[in-house]
Amino acid sequence: MPLPTVLVLGAQGRLGRAAVQAFASSGWRVLAQARRADGLGPLALTLPLADTAALAQAAQGARAVVYAVNPLYTRWDAEMLPLARQGMDVAERLGATFLLPGNVYAYGAGMPPRLTETTPEAPSTRKGELRAQLEHELAERAAAGRLRSAVLRAGDFFGPGQGPNIGTWLDLLIAKKLPQGRLVYPGPMDGVSHAWAYLPDLAQAFVALAERRGADAHERLHFEGHTLTGRELLEGLARAAMRLGWIEHVHAKPMAWWSWQLAAPFVPLLRELLTMRYLWDVPHQLDGTRLRQRLGEALPHTPLDEALIATLRTWRPEGPQATPVAAEAA
Repeated sequence: MPLPTVLVLGAQGRLGRAAVQAFASSGWRVLAQARRADGLGPLALTLPLADTAALAQAAQGARAVVYAVNPLYTRWDAEMLPLARQGMDVAERLGATFLLPGNVYAYGAGMPPRLTETTPEAPSTRKGELRAQLEHELAERAAAGRLRSAVLRAGDFFGPGQGPNIGTWLDLLIAKKLPQGRLVYPGPMDGVSHAWAYLPDLAQAFVALAERRGADAHERLHFEGHTLTGRELLEGLARAAMRLGWIEHVHAKPMAWWSWQLAAPFVPLLRELLTMRYLWDVPHQLDGTRLRQRLGEALPHTPLDEALIATLRTWRPEGPQATPVAAEAA
């Protein structure tokens, strides 16, 4: 019996690489689409996403499409929806289920502290509006019988490995100088919870969704992951670094946003990141009850200390080396 096939779009990114590994280790045949085939194995596809017909032809037989494409933060207005529509078109041509990593942007700065699948969306930024529009278009295609899809909403990514030129808040900022014993945090240390997603767990949840039978034509689900205050995260990072023998003591401090505000008029990326600053000041947690009901024991949850140690182990001794081009979020 042939192996089930999945197409991972944007396979060179942080989530894309995690998805490739998770599906392959679960016995799937993985077609990995990216602009470069470096490190993606013999089934890499370097066809551009825009060539939907050729890409669908090359991926014939795929029953799931994981959309791991993440345009640069500074290009969201121009690229986010067009790229996602191309991914949806590929899945339509294949008759495959479209699996989309979601985020909390559409809930806006007024979001309640606990987010369920029925929490009303009220985007307060352009990026939130774009994410809401993307999910609306997915629901429309499902209602028209054109495409089956699932949105798996998650918090900020962290995990082993580094995609080229793309990092996460954890390795580009918070723990960038951890090997030298220094940590910074972009929000209050106490009293404000923040949602995080350990990438190997999130990727395995996508595998479980792809293997599930009888799902609705379109559904939104929440991946709870880890919900942490700034202090809880930094203390976890310090424990991990000490267990790895990197350091004996850690100095932690709040991030100085004023320096970004001064530089923002001259640095487009900083301007974009500043619009999302509220995510560090507004407490939020993803309620994963529905996902646990759907997946049961198939839903993984790596303990925080174990996840942080695995994350740090893949860094070079002098610290993470990703180029700060864009902070990758779900």
